[in-house]
Amino acid sequence: MHLLSHRSRSSRCSKSPVKSALGATAAAALALTFTAACGQDDAGGGGDTPLIGVILPDSASSDRWETADRKYLAAAFDAAGVDYDIQNAQGSREDFQTIADQMLTKGVDVLVTVNLDSGTGKTVIEKAKSQGVATIDYDRLTEDGGADYYVSFDNEQVGVLQGEGLVSCLEGVANPLIAEVNGSPTDNNATLFKNGYDSILDPLYADATFTKGPDEWVPDWDNAQGGTLFEQMLTDTGTEIDGVLAANDGLAHAVITVLERNNLNGTVPVTGQDATVQGLQNILTGDQCMTVYKAIEEEANAAADLAVALANGEKPTTDATVVDPVSSAEVPSVLLEPVAITIENIQVVVDDGFADPAELCAGDYAALCTEHGIG
Repeated sequence: MHLLSHRSRSSRCSKSPVKSALGATAAAALALTFTAACGQDDAGGGGDTPLIGVILPDSASSDRWETADRKYLAAAFDAAGVDYDIQNAQGSREDFQTIADQMLTKGVDVLVTVNLDSGTGKTVIEKAKSQGVATIDYDRLTEDGGADYYVSFDNEQVGVLQGEGLVSCLEGVANPLIAEVNGSPTDNNATLFKNGYDSILDPLYADATFTKGPDEWVPDWDNAQGGTLFEQMLTDTGTEIDGVLAANDGLAHAVITVLERNNLNGTVPVTGQDATVQGLQNILTGDQCMTVYKAIEEEANAAADLAVALANGEKPTTDATVVDPVSSAEVPSVLLEPVAITIENIQVVVDDGFADPAELCAGDYAALCTEHGIG
């Protein structure tokens, strides 16, 4: 098994309140009254420091899980003075369940999960709940899962920004043929993204402003499969595709690689999401027209604050709920706002500390960063 873990041990602090690390947006979305993350005998483990388990999904579909979420979650838990165990299932449903079993055996007080699919996620959540362990769906809602809380972004709005971005990038193109490269059909987020961008694109298809072309889902957000699917799309349309709605930066790069082989990169606008270094670099070169930035530090802080509160026996209240599309249950939620990123505002991602300019502007990208005032 490929299990990546990080465990921090901190002694329980004195009876001072835990300070929320939430940014302004998350603080507005999450109304929590924090007592101590220290010194409470009802926090689990008979007075020991609370233990929080986190299962990340993979590192292949997007590098954010290891480069951003792990880092920010660890920092938030360290600041709160709690113990934690962050592991990555590396795309394996079997490992996902095994990790969950190990964490429950260790005696975690709260389990935070990013499901690989709702079926596996539901099994894990139900097992945790049967043992009295609080559960948080992180970034992806587990359909019919019954998690206690859900922390994510407004994912339909992510899709709206992608749709609007593609429309802007195609300004002046008459009746462009659009290919849609969607995320995984088993990821509720991918469905929400598609709902968002289709709300922008469908009316344009309907009035013949745009022409709807191939529309495919990519199993497990697999970038290699995404590239293969897009190559077939390009062949089937006689290389006549004028714009690509790619659901994230990894799929966007797979699409761009195919376009490059056909000398079409930079002439066919491609969307993305996650504001990865690779995605931002593709924007710098003109091969990708936009991405969507999600302030993952705020998301991680919101999840950590919830987890700490739950581990201390509290019942936090949130300002939002999300309706589970399968069970129709209302899940208390924290939903943060995404931001569209183009060549005009890449600096936003740098200023927020999400993209390291030394990495973003390395090598061949240095001149492009200088040209666009990024650094």
